[in-house]
Amino acid sequence: MIDTISAPAATVLVVDDDADIRDLIVGQLRQENYRLLGVGSLTELRQTLREESVDLIVLDLNLPDGDGLSLCRELRAEGSAVQIIMVTARGSAIDRVLGLELGADDYLTKPFEPRELLVRIRNLLRRGRSDPAAAVEAMRYAHFGPWRLDLVQRRLVAPDERLVMLSSAEYRLLCRFIEEPNMVLARETLLPERRATAAFDRTIDLQISRLRQKLAVLPGGSELILTVRGEGYVLASAVDYS
Repeated sequence: MIDTISAPAATVLVVDDDADIRDLIVGQLRQENYRLLGVGSLTELRQTLREESVDLIVLDLNLPDGDGLSLCRELRAEGSAVQIIMVTARGSAIDRVLGLELGADDYLTKPFEPRELLVRIRNLLRRGRSDPAAAVEAMRYAHFGPWRLDLVQRRLVAPDERLVMLSSAEYRLLCRFIEEPNMVLARETLLPERRATAAFDRTIDLQISRLRQKLAVLPGGSELILTVRGEGYVLASAVDYS
């Protein structure tokens, strides 16, 4: 299913094996003038990605020929930067974090309000255009504390060249911190796509905890991301690029 428009627009691929749900989502997105594609399986999804340039995938996790979580992991391992919103009937925090750890950019739990999906898509596409790696152009590394962040391969590099791999969620979170070092960032700022529920969404706390554990393997790393009670979090370090 392809919606052809005259002006350049982001391409959104909707993946759901239920044709009625797929058509409903596509119908809701049509008002935004996106270029729309729809498929019902992982096999069709992979074929579409080989043939089309896709900006964002709305991905149902339970598909007849495989698990969407595995696909997220495969795409990130291949270096794909396509934005992914996973749609799942699983609602626990650990399931959401697992999806984000494996490479999804955001999630929705069924049933969801179509208008919320529209907001999530807008936010992700906007965020993709303001990627810190693009902002610094030729600069490859962001230096902070004892670490440097490789903006091309999305990993932490220690002074002795040891590498620490980051999940997609951890990388995005760290990029948000290095954009505004020494500034207190509210939960809503760190998780803009979930602004309405950020005050009580524990996903951000789990992500920060895991990121802190990775930073803490070097002396001084445990003091880089601090909690400001009642306000948010702060990267307590200067940042420079090379």
